[in-house]
Amino acid sequence: MNHRIVRREGLGGDTYLFEIEAPLAAARFRPGQFVIIRTTDKGERVPLTIAGTDPEKGTVILIVQAVGKSTKELARFKAGDALQDCIGPLGNASEVARFGRVVCIGGGTGIACVFPIIKAMADAGNDVISIIGARTSSLLFLEHEISKLSKDVYVTTDDGSKGRRGFVTDVLTDLLKQYNGKDGIHRVIAIGPPLMMKAVAEATRPYAVKTIVSLNTIMVDGTGMCGACRVYIAGEMKFACIDGPEFDAHEVNFEDLISRLTMFEEKEKAACEHCGNQPEV
Repeated sequence: MNHRIVRREGLGGDTYLFEIEAPLAAARFRPGQFVIIRTTDKGERVPLTIAGTDPEKGTVILIVQAVGKSTKELARFKAGDALQDCIGPLGNASEVARFGRVVCIGGGTGIACVFPIIKAMADAGNDVISIIGARTSSLLFLEHEISKLSKDVYVTTDDGSKGRRGFVTDVLTDLLKQYNGKDGIHRVIAIGPPLMMKAVAEATRPYAVKTIVSLNTIMVDGTGMCGACRVYIAGEMKFACIDGPEFDAHEVNFEDLISRLTMFEEKEKAACEHCGNQPEV
C-alpha cells in the first residue's frame, strides 16, 4: 500500500512537515508512538514520532529534519508523491494522567514529538508549562499551537535570536527553584537531543521530580529485530523501540547511549555524499 503525501511544508532550515495518508496509524495513534516509513521499496526503514493525526482524513503528521541520507531523500518528496510504507503506530504510548503541574520540554525536532503529549496532558486537566528551544529562531515551530494548550510557554535559543538566550535547562532550573517547597512540579517530560535530555535529568534529579525522556533518536529498525536501540535502564538492557521509547530519565545510562550514537558517523557521512544537497523549500 502506497501512502500519499497530502501536504508538505518547509518549517525553516532543514526541517519539513509532511501530512501522509496512513488511515490505520491515524485511527490507533496515542501520544508518544511512532511510525516506520520507507520512501521506496529499496529505502531504509526510518522510525519517526507522530506529531499529530487527523483520523477523519486518515492522515498522520510527521516533522522531519533532513540530516541523514534517508531523511534527505524524504525531504525531496512533494505533495502528491507517495511513500512506499508508513507503518504503525508502534511503541508504547505516553503515560497520561492528571498529575498536577507538568513541564513539557521540546528541543529541536523534539518539539514535534512533545506536542501531542502537551495536548494530552492539557486534556487530562494538568497545568502544563511548556519549554521549547532551538539553535536559532528559524528552527522553532509549533509555538502558537503549543501556547494555546499551555498555561505558560518559554522559548530559548542558543544565539538569543528569540526568547531567552541559552538552553531549555536554564528555564527548567528556574522553574524548579520557583516551585520548590510550594505545590511543586509533579512531572517533567523532555524530548530532544540526548545531551539535552541528559541535562534535564541532572537538573531534576536533586528535586526528585519524576522525569520522562523519549529515546527515539537511537532507533533504527523500530521492531526490536536489529538490536541497535539497546539502552541500559537502571542497569538492565532494554530496547528503545519495543520497551519504550519513553523511560525514566533518572535510570537511563546516557553515557552509553551517546557513545553508541557516534559509532556510524563516518558511514552516515559517506552515505549523505551520495544523496546530494538537501532540497530547497
